Amino acid sequence: MEKKNFTVARIVTHTRSGIGKCERHNERKNESYGNMNVDLGRTPMNIHFRDCGGTTYNETLDKLVSDGTVSLRGLKKDAKVYDEMILDVNSDYFEQHGGYEFAKRFYEEAYRFAAKVYGERHILSAVMHADEINLALTEKYGHPIYHYHLHIVALPVVEKQVLWSKRCKSPALVGTVKETIQQVSHSKKWKSQQIIDEEGKTSLLPSYRILQDEFFRHMQESGFTDFVRGERGSDTQHLSGLEYQIKQDAERLKEIQRSIEEKAIREKVVSEIHKTYLEIDHMGKKGITGKVTISKEDFELLTEFAKEGISGRGEIQRLKSDCSRLSMQNFDLQNDLKYREKQLDALVTRCRPYWQAAKIEPERVKAFLDSILEPLRRGEEKKAETILYRKGKVRTGEEKEQ
Repeated sequence: MEKKNFTVARIVTHTRSGIGKCERHNERKNESYGNMNVDLGRTPMNIHFRDCGGTTYNETLDKLVSDGTVSLRGLKKDAKVYDEMILDVNSDYFEQHGGYEFAKRFYEEAYRFAAKVYGERHILSAVMHADEINLALTEKYGHPIYHYHLHIVALPVVEKQVLWSKRCKSPALVGTVKETIQQVSHSKKWKSQQIIDEEGKTSLLPSYRILQDEFFRHMQESGFTDFVRGERGSDTQHLSGLEYQIKQDAERLKEIQRSIEEKAIREKVVSEIHKTYLEIDHMGKKGITGKVTISKEDFELLTEFAKEGISGRGEIQRLKSDCSRLSMQNFDLQNDLKYREKQLDALVTRCRPYWQAAKIEPERVKAFLDSILEPLRRGEEKKAETILYRKGKVRTGEEKEQ
């Protein structure tokens, strides 16, 4: 089955003291990288949709605070004040649609999505990386394939109303709005939401987990298709560049080991066959009359080979027939699977509004569906009772009285 392309939308939080490592990676301020797949010769091809204008992330934050654009009031010294949003689709998707130029258009639209989420003035940096090579696909296609993705560093800001406290001089002002500030707060920006899973169980989910849905929907509506939403409910953690490379290298090592083992088996079989040929060539002795005489043991061995050859021809023919049949069966199953996937996609699209409504107002949705389905249930119960009656297992009330 053809491999699908998946969207990725995730958020990593950073403190003021810990943002430096992220900044050095995103802005390519290192001289070397733990991820050895960064091709610094292509770094000028990275695209900034927004940057700090030469200052650091922390310096930009300090300026925003001093200007009154945002507030860090009430936050602890080690609070997580930066959100790093990473938007991505697997490398093959961009290769299939034209590579670098297509990636620029795609992530320009992805940046618009991020600006809608955070507000553009709260985004410090948005950079598309075009200099990280994907070794696995490079090996597969025979030419360099790059992993295009977007890093966005933003401030999670919410509007907060500060009220007059009881300590103010005018009692009439107590409890009224003193000022409205733009508060940096990751927890308030991404409050947990109550969700209900397929089994009806209720749990709390950080709202930024729903970004996957919103990012997928935004890009689809903007005309970028041929990919599906990333795995729902996955707890798989993102791999760093080095970890990802180790994983890819491990997979390639397995393939190499498998090839070596298969080659060794083939060589052993060929060696055994060659040995058998030599044994046959040296069987028998030619006499003066030209007749060949062989020993009883050699004759029995040749007879055995002949029988095996005849049996093998029949087995080969049977295997060819089975192979042809299974190929046709596999072709039919692939077509059937594609048809069912389309049906499933259509069903998911039709059911999505009901599922979203059930997340928000589960009780109202349940009551609404019960009111619609109740007549159908009564009809099914009456039908079942009629069937049982015909089989003599149920009698009506009048028949019981008689």
